[in-house]
Amino acid sequence: MILSTYYVVTTLAKPLINSLLKIRCALGKEDAMRLSERRGVPSKNRASGLLIWIHAASVGEAISVLPLINKLHDTCLECNYLVTTGTVSSAIILQERLPERAFHQFVPIDQPGWVNNFLNYWRPDLALWVESEIWPNLLTMGHNRNLPMILINARISIGSYRGWKPFPKTIKSLLNCFCLCMAQSPTDAEKLIALGASKVVTPGNLKFAAPPLPASKSNIRFLSQSIGTRYIWLATSTHPGEEVIILRVHSIAKKRFPNLLTIIAPRHPSQGRKIASLAETAKLNQARRSKGDLIKDDSDIYIVDTVGELGLFYRVAPVSFIGGSLVPHGGQNMLEAAKLDSAVIFGPHTFNFAYITDQLLKTESARKVRNAEELANALILLLGNDDLRLAQTDRARQVVRTQEDVLTRVVDLILPYIPKTTVTPKNVSS
Repeated sequence: MILSTYYVVTTLAKPLINSLLKIRCALGKEDAMRLSERRGVPSKNRASGLLIWIHAASVGEAISVLPLINKLHDTCLECNYLVTTGTVSSAIILQERLPERAFHQFVPIDQPGWVNNFLNYWRPDLALWVESEIWPNLLTMGHNRNLPMILINARISIGSYRGWKPFPKTIKSLLNCFCLCMAQSPTDAEKLIALGASKVVTPGNLKFAAPPLPASKSNIRFLSQSIGTRYIWLATSTHPGEEVIILRVHSIAKKRFPNLLTIIAPRHPSQGRKIASLAETAKLNQARRSKGDLIKDDSDIYIVDTVGELGLFYRVAPVSFIGGSLVPHGGQNMLEAAKLDSAVIFGPHTFNFAYITDQLLKTESARKVRNAEELANALILLLGNDDLRLAQTDRARQVVRTQEDVLTRVVDLILPYIPKTTVTPKNVSS
């Protein structure tokens, strides 16, 4: 009943959804040149042969699945790979990093007509959904076409679990569109089973398999020269409400390290101007990377309002605070910093990364703080004690290595579902 109602409502809501897409374009949240993709109309030709469709929500999920795409690419030489996401920033990163025979399209909005456009044209042979993206029309319409679908690196947050529990028939129906669910952790597996998933395995978390984020040697050298001998730290993937806290921490820590440079890389680069305004209000000198500003001797705050450069800044920052955790967002991927020997600090709200944070905390490979004062104290401690900081980063590297073989396990589970038939694309209407 709920799924049928959703189908009808999303069918009738097409004019409203079109209006919302235009608003999102005006706000920079959609790519105006590729907006037709959100209506299921392709901007690329479908290659002949097998097509594996991989859907990831945004940047974090897309980065975590890149090693899997590369592994499948090398294993299944006859396959092409369609990778869909829903954000502009993830599209930019994927266009730079996808291998040959793999390409990006924006996922269609979950409107029945647009979903039909998408599925009619691409006719994928296998679909891999990443983490926790559940779009009812895409799922059920794919399932009705006998499209094999696998949920990989599956994660069910406490909030999602509680939200679905009052609707057991609906979530069971959706989860059973998947022929296999691969949970990130035993806890996620338990929640999937409790919600009605019929076939669940736990091969591990693909985020452990992701290689270190890239950075060019020339950029590292130039940035290091710009920083010189100054004490620096990085606040990354910050969300609104956290930047004010970061500026306050800077002012506290600067009393201990007068030449301190704070680098802020917001989760959404569009926040750069607002962060600059906050810094100016706090009477702190700021520079913005998107404007081409250089780091000067009197720069207090350097705002990295660009996409795809965290690998560069993790390499030069000995300490990193991982955002989305001092506000109830759920945290961001702290393994990226750990893999590049940047000591990790995060706040109390990490429910989207519960297994990873548990592993880091129980091995004393990261520090959890609750507010600006605790963050400032942890920062001062780590910046002021090289031995302490290096011991923490060494323990974090050991945690990362605990799931080095997860990628092989995931690929072995996927291979039996790759069919041996080819498909022919069909025309679509907008």
